[in-house]
Amino acid sequence: MTRATAVRAVLAVAVLLVSVYISLTMSPRLGLDLQGGTRIVLQARDTDTVEADRETTDRTLEVLRQRIDSLGVSEPTLTRSGEDRIIVELPDVQDPRQAAEVIGRTAQLTFHAVEGPAVEEPDEKPSGSEDPTADPSPTADPGSTADPDGLTLSDEQGRALALGPARLSGAGVEDATAGFDAQGGAGWSVSLEFRKDAGQDWKRLTGEAACHPAGDDRRRVAIVLDEKVISSPQVDPSVGCKAGLPSGATQITGSFSADEARDLALLIKGGALPVPVEIVEQRTVGPTLGAAAIDASARAALIGAAATALFITIVYRLFGALAAVALGAYGVISYAALVALGVTLTLPGLAGFVLAIGMAVDANVLVFERAREECAERPKRSLRSALTTGFTKAWSAVADSNATTLIAAGLLFFLGSGPVKGFGVTLAIGVIASMFSALVIARALTEIAASTRFVSDYRSVNGIARPGAVRSWLVRKDPQLFRKPVRWLVVSVALVAVAVAGIVVRGVDLGVEFTGGRLVEYSTSRPVDVETARDTLAAAGFGDAEVTTAGDGDLSVRTGKLDNDGEHALRTALAEEGGETTKVRDELIGPSLGDELRRNALIALGVAVAVQLAYLAVRFRWTFAVASVGGMVHDVILVVGAFAWLGRPVDGIFLAALLTVIGYSVNDSVVVFDRVRELWGANRRTPLDTIARRAVLQTVPRTVNTGMGALFILAALAVLGGDSLADFALALLIGVCVGTWSSVFTAVPGAILLERNAKAPPPTPGKRKGKGAARGRQGASRRDPLDNGARV
Repeated sequence: MTRATAVRAVLAVAVLLVSVYISLTMSPRLGLDLQGGTRIVLQARDTDTVEADRETTDRTLEVLRQRIDSLGVSEPTLTRSGEDRIIVELPDVQDPRQAAEVIGRTAQLTFHAVEGPAVEEPDEKPSGSEDPTADPSPTADPGSTADPDGLTLSDEQGRALALGPARLSGAGVEDATAGFDAQGGAGWSVSLEFRKDAGQDWKRLTGEAACHPAGDDRRRVAIVLDEKVISSPQVDPSVGCKAGLPSGATQITGSFSADEARDLALLIKGGALPVPVEIVEQRTVGPTLGAAAIDASARAALIGAAATALFITIVYRLFGALAAVALGAYGVISYAALVALGVTLTLPGLAGFVLAIGMAVDANVLVFERAREECAERPKRSLRSALTTGFTKAWSAVADSNATTLIAAGLLFFLGSGPVKGFGVTLAIGVIASMFSALVIARALTEIAASTRFVSDYRSVNGIARPGAVRSWLVRKDPQLFRKPVRWLVVSVALVAVAVAGIVVRGVDLGVEFTGGRLVEYSTSRPVDVETARDTLAAAGFGDAEVTTAGDGDLSVRTGKLDNDGEHALRTALAEEGGETTKVRDELIGPSLGDELRRNALIALGVAVAVQLAYLAVRFRWTFAVASVGGMVHDVILVVGAFAWLGRPVDGIFLAALLTVIGYSVNDSVVVFDRVRELWGANRRTPLDTIARRAVLQTVPRTVNTGMGALFILAALAVLGGDSLADFALALLIGVCVGTWSSVFTAVPGAILLERNAKAPPPTPGKRKGKGAARGRQGASRRDPLDNGARV
């Protein structure tokens, strides 16, 4: 065992031990579909300056979403009910009272100069009340005056202070983070980072306070949250008069506990509510999925994952079995990361997690196919040497494909919101864990195995010493794929035309998350479980209705657009199972994926595509980049068009599947173009269509084997997973198939046509194609112990 292999093995064991410890000691947070949670109904209230109408209620909803789901991984459901109510459903809430208190806080943050001790009693205003002269809008000018006559409030010790008008508001705060000062002994605090203009206001405020002597109350600055002084620090004696604090940052200190500091940071960062809200109802809700549906989905996921592991083992034998072990380790590491970050696990999320295990095999397949090529070209080469070369040559494709995915994940996180931001988090976790699994764990296992005499002597055991059946068939047939690339593009354009026709003719059936709908609760004389109610409604034509228990055995039904006749039919269907059925609530609800969230998602996706285009243009060629993005757009249109023709709903689950398809499509194209770049650089005088044909034929085994790994899991979810995951699996089945097609028959022909008008010369050979002497010296320094160095 070499030193590098030993280091990889030790690192793999250490990470696995930490992951196992986290998995065993921390409980996962389960979503509303698996465990249920708490439903809180908020009533928006008018102020003297702002009316609680539909627009301000929608803005209030988005601020609440930022408070509840700052990382986008909590999976809450927020919908507007009527004009001025908000329904918040929180999964796996440990303390509903605390959650309700944090959600309902108005969070009006202001900064005041202290004018001295008060001569009158402090203003007694309950937390969360509004100053009638304050501008409650979160877009108010940070330097605006909230109260021109000042305030009288108690400080942290209960002393009454006379405060000047507000000089800054929470709108001027760019970031707020909770931290613990162990060295200074200050305990938990909240650090504030101001925006540029607000930072100048803060500098002036602290500079004016610094003109008073140390110990004077007027040298203090009061930080007020919802008419309550939460901190009133003295300006440090080192700060000169009118100089102020130049950093544009401050720290709120006080006797905070860890939870109080985090809640305060969350409130400040989330922003002030445009209008105050009042909690009018709070109750528990049951899971949206019954036990039978959850069991069926779990069974399907396990069968699919086992089939993928078996397939990889059959194709690559011993090394395939070791790769399957590495995939199991990937699952443990990813799960531990999700639990540690507090990601709420829903059924589609768990299905996507299992699918990621199947797709994570891609890096291993790339390496093994490269190693097979090395063994085929030089049969006498040692197994370990071929494996090492396989890892080396596969590195560029692995790095570029994962880099484009990480770019997309980062931009979705920073520019998106809600579930789109959460998708960026989980996608990044999956990519990093996948690379660690393939390049550290799988490499350590295969290198240790390749060093043993048994595996070296019996080459039929290892799985890479002989070419695969797909590769052998392609070499024998040698199909001339790209003599007329326009033909393939015509086929792709025709498929896109059919998809667009479906979108125009049939229309896209947007789910309740996008359109809103109706929320109705019923009380039945006989108890009805969720599974029975769902089956009954599906038989009556309400297959997309979401059914949960609410309160003491009531049934809550959330549907899309539903008129009164439809509601009567729904109630009649429930009465067949539950006897006398009484309607106890009936509300029109808005979309949970509102306009702002959708707008942010489209912006994030657009920027991600543009940055990926720029990255691929730099790493490859602009023609390859445009062709890759064109193939991705082709895949998105085909998936949406297929759902339009099939009449399936486009909802939040479909959105997650579509984002996965986008990542899969770009990865496939990157792998093909990486091989084109390599072959073209080594054979600069060879026509591009010939190079492209060779590259495609060499990468087809990888494409087929990776696709099969995903298809086994998706097929199991679609056939055995029940209705809960049918649309999710169907969208990804279509996406994987069209993504595989487009990477070969759309992106490559497109690049060939673009290159005919491009003036750039062929790519230069890679560095490893350097001078022979240098290569020889490098090879000698890294010679395999079983290789005597002789060459013919």
